[in-house]
Amino acid sequence: MSEQPPYLRIADELRQRIAEHVWEPGDRLPSRAQIGQECGVGENVVRRAQELLISQGVLEGRAGSGTYVAEARKRVRVVRSSAREQPSGSPFRQDMKALGRQSDWESRTEAKVPAPAEIAARLGIAEGELCVRTTYEFLADGRPVQLSTSWEPYDLTAGTLVVLPEGGPHAGAGVVNRMAVIGVTVSHAVEQPEPRQATAEEASLLGIQKAALVTHIRRTYYSDQGRPVETADIVVPAAHCEIVYEIPISR
Repeated sequence: MSEQPPYLRIADELRQRIAEHVWEPGDRLPSRAQIGQECGVGENVVRRAQELLISQGVLEGRAGSGTYVAEARKRVRVVRSSAREQPSGSPFRQDMKALGRQSDWESRTEAKVPAPAEIAARLGIAEGELCVRTTYEFLADGRPVQLSTSWEPYDLTAGTLVVLPEGGPHAGAGVVNRMAVIGVTVSHAVEQPEPRQATAEEASLLGIQKAALVTHIRRTYYSDQGRPVETADIVVPAAHCEIVYEIPISR
């Protein structure tokens, strides 16, 4: 029988220490050098062991801070449904309220950003045409659970009160409600979900391992005239969130 790889042995050792309450949830682990010295292995072996445990939700990596024992976390249910667009607030806020969690989001908007080829194709515009780009980090109880990058054609909202999705009197109202302000009726959305591995930037923002599984949703809203009015790339960590599609039935 082949010998167990060193990093798996170290992963078992770290897991055992947590089970025996040597380290409690929220505790910061000693440095990789210290753990390696105690266990008789190199830092790279410790790194691989920690990455494995991070992917399993046992540990949590925090950029620029270190590695911690993960707090017990229930998966957040993210419901996708056009029926959940309401004037009173965002679907994300509804989901978090139903779970008894505090919700919030951070955003950054840039106007007049040239559209990359893929975004231009999704919006039905020429590559390089100007867009309003907004990046979001959605938080549940202060922890990031979802990322999103939204693109809107600049010529659609330029000079109106809704040109900035998170600014002005209609800030945070959502695409459907904001477009209604300027007389554009959003009739439907198309979403394309697919699994992939997190990028280094996404992993850092979400507090997950770089190779951890995420669900990447490409969403595009369309007006009743068939024009794409917004497209977004939504990234959800698979270990922390479950995605549920709610399908309204017309009678």
